[in-house]
Amino acid sequence: MSTQKVAVVTGASQGLGASIVDAYRKHGYAVVATSRTIAPSGDPDLLTVQGDIADPATAERVIAQGLERFGRIDSLVNNAGIFVAKPFTEYTLDDYAAVTGVNLSGFFRITQLAIEQMLGQGGGHVVTITTSLVDSPDMRLPSAMASLTKGGLQSVTKSLAIEYATRGIRVNAVSPGTIKTPMHPEETHATLGDLHPMRRMGEQSDIADAVLYLENAPFVTGEILHVDGGMSAGH
Repeated sequence: MSTQKVAVVTGASQGLGASIVDAYRKHGYAVVATSRTIAPSGDPDLLTVQGDIADPATAERVIAQGLERFGRIDSLVNNAGIFVAKPFTEYTLDDYAAVTGVNLSGFFRITQLAIEQMLGQGGGHVVTITTSLVDSPDMRLPSAMASLTKGGLQSVTKSLAIEYATRGIRVNAVSPGTIKTPMHPEETHATLGDLHPMRRMGEQSDIADAVLYLENAPFVTGEILHVDGGMSAGH
């Protein structure tokens, strides 16, 4: 087995996912990057796999191709997510299917497969990107579907951390505030910044740095690391 460590990153084609991929590559990891639209890579240590993470077959392909190329899986970053902010009664059944498909089903199968591989290797690390709206709902931004799904991910992070605490697998989460990504047009930045006590949005590097901190923190597991400009502390 190669000694180079390997990270899998979902939702990896742009925004936070692309920043997290770059951070792991700079840290010397090989990376398996997946999203629906991700382009092929000329970097021999970056394998890209196209697919919808809501489909369990995508998870199977990502892990199988990662093992075929690199021979191991050391870290999984569950970054893929859909955020739909609407009044609760205006969510459609299609909204529900889309958000639960990516946020919950997209987490479930790939995390099972990654942990199974990590158990065989004697250890590993899972990091999931949640949202600080789970802890601190904001009446200016009704987002029950985020709380329903990402809240589940926050809880399962702690559950898995305890389940695997004696078997070398750490499980953590990063809980962002609103971050400057292509999802948020420039003209929304001032309004979105005002949702945070620090009165500004976060940078993509803030989240990538938080993931790498957790990667290099061997005594940290079951942690929900808030990177949110104070949002989770109060308003």
